This record gives sequence, C-alpha cells and structure tokens, in this order.
Amino acid sequence: MLIDTHAHLFYPNFNEDLDQVVDRAKAAGIGAIIVPATNLASCEQVINLCDKYDIVYGAVGIHPHDTSEWDEAYIISLEEFAKHKKVVAIGEIGLDYYYDFSPKEKQISAFRAQLDLASSINLPAIIHNRLSDDDTMDIILSYCGTGLKVHLHCYNASLEHAVRYISMGHYISFTGNITFKKADDIRELVKNLNIDHLMLETDSPFMTPVPMRGERNEPANVKLVAEKIAEIKGMTYEEVCSRTSYNVFKLYGIGSESKSSLTYPLHDSLYINITNRCNADCVFCSRKDEAVINGYDLKLQKSDEPQASEYIKLIGDPKKYKEIVFCGYGESTIRWEVVLEISKYVKANGGKTRLNTNGHGSYINKRNIVSDMPGFIDEVSVSLNTYSRTQYAELMRIDEKMFDEMISFSRTVKESGIPVTMTVVDMPDIDIENARKLAVEELGVSFRIRSYF
Repeated sequence: MLIDTHAHLFYPNFNEDLDQVVDRAKAAGIGAIIVPATNLASCEQVINLCDKYDIVYGAVGIHPHDTSEWDEAYIISLEEFAKHKKVVAIGEIGLDYYYDFSPKEKQISAFRAQLDLASSINLPAIIHNRLSDDDTMDIILSYCGTGLKVHLHCYNASLEHAVRYISMGHYISFTGNITFKKADDIRELVKNLNIDHLMLETDSPFMTPVPMRGERNEPANVKLVAEKIAEIKGMTYEEVCSRTSYNVFKLYGIGSESKSSLTYPLHDSLYINITNRCNADCVFCSRKDEAVINGYDLKLQKSDEPQASEYIKLIGDPKKYKEIVFCGYGESTIRWEVVLEISKYVKANGGKTRLNTNGHGSYINKRNIVSDMPGFIDEVSVSLNTYSRTQYAELMRIDEKMFDEMISFSRTVKESGIPVTMTVVDMPDIDIENARKLAVEELGVSFRIRSYF
C-alpha cells in the first residue's frame, strides 16, 4: 500500500474533478491521503473531505504564510477541528523566510502555539520549513522530552539537521522534487537517510514529478516518488511502499500495525530477536520507543518471548545464511539458556553463530557463561561504546563497575579461543581512537565502528 502524506486537495484546481482524482489514487494503490489545512477556512474544507472520502485523513493548522493576522484565539478553533475522528495531525505549520507574507515574530508565535496544542492533545505536527532551518531546529529541539513527534514535509534542509531530527524520533518526507534534473543534493539526502524514518508525499497540486512535470500534481503520482526512492536506495519498489507505509502507521496510526519480528534477515545473515529486556538503558537505543530495524518491528513483551523451538522453526536450514546472529533491542544473554539451545541446533546443522552482547552476561547470570560457548558460539561482538569508565556509565545509564565486567567478559571470551570484536557507536564526543587502542592494543581483539543510524 502507498500513502500520500501531504496533498492539498481543497485547492480550487481540484474543484472540477476531485472524485476522479481520488479514484485514480485508489487505482494506483494509494490506501490513504493526508490533507493538511493552511488556514481556518481550509480546516473546514479538510473536515468535509474527510467525511466524503474514505481514504482521506486530515490535519488542521495555520500555515506560516497565513500567520500575519495570528490570534491566540485560533487555538480554540483548531482544537475543536482536531476532535474529528479522521484528523491525525496539527498542520501544516512552521516557518517560511523565503516569502515576506508574515513577519517572523508572528510566524514563530503561531508555530510555538500550535506545537503546544499538538503536544497537549497528543497529535503529531506537520512542519513547513523554507529558509528557516536554524530557527525551525531550535524550536523543535525545545520540545524534546514532551513526547511531541513531527513530520518535516518536503524536506530540503541539511543532512546534519535530518540526522538530528531522526535522532529525536521525528520523520521526513520527500516530494516529486527528488525526480528533478537539478536535485542531486536532495537525492543525496535520500540516499543517506534510513528508510525507517522516511515517508512519501506529493504536496499536490505542487511539486509534480518527472515525467508529469508542468501538469497539476495529484496523489496518484506518489507512485513516482516511491519508484525514485527505490532507485536511489537500491531497494525494491514493494519494500519502499511497505516500509514507508509502516512509518505512517507509527506516526499517524493510519494503516495496520506490523507483527513483531522474531527473526529478521540483514545482508546475508539472520538475526534472532530474543528479548527487549536489558540491564542497561543506552542513550542511543530506541528499544523503549520504536524498536525498529530496517522496517522490522522488534518490540517484544516479556510475556510474548517464545521458547527456543519457535525460533528453530523459523531458522529452518541455518546453512542458508552466512551466520545466525543473536541481536535484537535487548540483551540476549538475559535468556542465555534459549540462546544456547538455538546455538546447539544451528551448529548441529552446519550453521555459524554470532552473539552480539553488552558483555554483562556472566554478571546477569551470576556465573561464567563463557564456559558454555566453545563449540556453540563462533564469534562474539561486544559493545565497548567508549574507553572511559565514566562515559560508559553515562552512555549506558548504568553503574561504572559494569565497564569492568564488560572488559573481563571480553578477555575471558578471547582466552577461550572465540574471536571477539569490540564496537563503538560513532556518536559525538566518543574518542574513537582511544577506544580502538583499548580494544586492539590492550585487549588484542578486533575493533569496529557502528553507525549511529
């Protein structure tokens, strides 16, 4: 299913054939269209469209172009509009310093007030940003910790800002402009951003993609945006559709939730999602939030954790994979007996195994679990994270003594003859070189840098 997350179907140039436009969207496989308002009058139009068309959902808000007469009383009207069952966001709101339609101070005041509304009624916000990158970022940053989620539509800011938005749990969408001849910079953005935070849009009636450029844009053309993203990222069209639609579900609740994945293929390996439980609470881990990797939903409640036999059925012939990797959004050694039983099956049937761990397994199990590994675990990857005990405790929100547990565990694994790789995440303020020296020169193990995204 495709979802167009941004189409202004209330514009006058849709007046004569809107029924046909919606029919063409359905024929193209579009399962939902989000129509964001731009002022109070269009909020009413959006509500009417939601009532008339089954695939139309709405957002209500005041666009920065329309904030010159901003009045705080507008919030009362927007809150009333937002009570409609098919209104899924506050938007389109934001800042636009390209046109001089509204004074900056008015835009900022309206933007903040509407973000406050979105936060208070637990709806995401759809953000317009044009030549206002720094102010937009500063304002969005000020809402960290409130639970507010935003959708940066028609994204054209920097990769650095995109990474920061994604790190805050926000979402980004691209329009038909990624197909334009002189849009290499935007295509480079698409190439470098994780699909798990991307969505599709047309921004109809604007931003018509090639080869339809010059004509009025409409939701059916979102298919061309999906095809271009698939080409840029080397993915299948079907995968782009599936994963961006799931992202819409995560943000807007439109569509259907995916079932938690107990296993997930990545490259030539099969990863085993053992648990979401962990004795640490790393600042860079999203296990309590989305827990999604490459479109696979890895949320797993303790009550839903299966036994080894279920994983074994899903693995089938382990020789189909380069290796079977124990790695989810939790610490696999919390369920060490399950890991060990699966490993015995894999090795008995000609497969290879790798354990990804924080190195606390012996501490967690109150015994030396390394003695169980020879013959069943072929490789171990340990999250070193940093060479500093103090920073380690801060990053993992755990007692400093666990750094020593991790180092001791890694040494013991190496001494048992099992290859060890220690890893760090390329976050700011991490001294990569000193971490490498600790791993390679002091401990004599391999070292790898993990991408934050």
